[in-house]
Amino acid sequence: MTKEPVTILLEKETKQAIDAVAARGDRDAESVIREAIDTYLDVEAWQDSHIQEGLRQADAGEFASDEQVARVFSKWRA
Repeated sequence: MTKEPVTILLEKETKQAIDAVAARGDRDAESVIREAIDTYLDVEAWQDSHIQEGLRQADAGEFASDEQVARVFSKWRA
């Protein structure tokens, strides 16, 4: 996989936090940033897939009944 350079501006505190994480893990800041971006993109992909599935279910009319919703809400009421 080829790598392409990207330049970003960070708040000083953010850069210091990245450097601290890198130092604790005996890594460089670049690997910490790369891992953070990969994790963020994984979460975004997971969230998007769940949203798309919810939209598919809604379009197909696959809704919970009023009774099912009431049952779930009753578990959380004090």
